[in-house]
Amino acid sequence: MSHTRLYRDGVLKAEGFPIADVSDHIADPAATVWFDLCAPTHEQLTVISEELGLHELAVEDVLSEHQRPKIDTYQSHLFLTAYHARLREGPLELTEVSIFVTKNALVTVRENDHFDIGEVVRRWDQAKEHAASGVAFLLHGLLDYIVDDHFALVECLDDEVEALEDQLFTDQPTANRHELQRRLFELRKNLVTLRRVVLPMRELVSGVIRCDLRIVRPEMAPYYQDVYDHVLRVSEWTESLRELVGNIRETHLTLQGYRLNDIMKRVTSWAAIIAVPTMITGFYGQNVPYPGEGQPWGFWVSTIAVMGTCVLLYQIFKRRDWL
Repeated sequence: MSHTRLYRDGVLKAEGFPIADVSDHIADPAATVWFDLCAPTHEQLTVISEELGLHELAVEDVLSEHQRPKIDTYQSHLFLTAYHARLREGPLELTEVSIFVTKNALVTVRENDHFDIGEVVRRWDQAKEHAASGVAFLLHGLLDYIVDDHFALVECLDDEVEALEDQLFTDQPTANRHELQRRLFELRKNLVTLRRVVLPMRELVSGVIRCDLRIVRPEMAPYYQDVYDHVLRVSEWTESLRELVGNIRETHLTLQGYRLNDIMKRVTSWAAIIAVPTMITGFYGQNVPYPGEGQPWGFWVSTIAVMGTCVLLYQIFKRRDWL
């Protein structure tokens, strides 16, 4: 079944009809049409662009990969590029979503099927009392779903940052410290990726609200303002988390330096303790006469000197917290 919908006067009239029938419905000013394309070919986009009068530069941007989230205003339509993000094992997974907006049609073009368009449709059904707003209603549900997933993702990353903070000052084996450093690197990389797709959303949403085509009707303006507020919160939260992860990483490296210094102090202290009896026994091991040579009291004097020096050095190092 095709992902298509037809609204007329705020009422859902048909869905799942062939995309070839879209041009017939668009001719009706009272109708609002939505259809979705998943990884379309150049030929499919060419046919759609001819029917809706889409600009060739916008169609070219759909076929180009790794576009920046943006909004382009043309004479008869808007073109938006946004990214849906989800967290899986390893790096953050992004799905590019291109959106064409005319006065009575919304076209979504997904890079792949990782973006759940069914969830967007469910949101439309839950808020069908606003369907009379036409394209503004459909576009709001789509942007709201994308931004809400950004918000949920930032919350998940924030929980992970807090877990890393709790582990930072606990004594851990070397393997766990290496795992902590790896997780910090992956978390910082994911935040940088998320920041790259979240920050431009402020310009995108505000551009939709202020565009000359007047797509957003007055009754929908508060809902778009709510989406914009969520975008600001996600942007600020992402920035603060990125700085926090950088601080955690620097603190982790500093603590590693402290641990290394502590280990060096301990090793040096034990080396000094061992060096003194080695010096004494080495000196008396020379092939020269020494006090008490061949006498029992000479042996006991050297033994007491070795043990007494070791105990004295141990107490000194312990008092200075070197051991």
